[in-house]
Amino acid sequence: QVQLVESGGGLVQPGGSLRLSCVASGSIFAIYGMGWYRQAAGKQRELVASITSGGSTNYADSVKGRFTISRDNAKNTVYLQMNSLKPEDTAVYYCNANLQEKYWRSRKDYWGQGTQVTVSS
Repeated sequence: QVQLVESGGGLVQPGGSLRLSCVASGSIFAIYGMGWYRQAAGKQRELVASITSGGSTNYADSVKGRFTISRDNAKNTVYLQMNSLKPEDTAVYYCNANLQEKYWRSRKDYWGQGTQVTVSS
């Protein structure tokens, strides 16, 4: 059973920083793309940043220059460093991983339970 567990959310003042982590555990043959999504109250879930197994990254325009995604393949972990946070970054942040549990199985998307990030003074 594959699990994605996020950590690092919380309350921060505008201009502050947070670092989110997400660890994938369980029966895992290979992890391909990993990413972070967020969902603010009353809005649809949106992509924040993604990273391939080779390290190529992609960011939403709203976070470019402020957020950095990275991963440690040996630890099955993806990170999101968030700097210069704004109130509009307030949302529940979800980790996503596209992976294979076994080599004979198809790739599937898995999601974490979400971690709340609140940016407020």
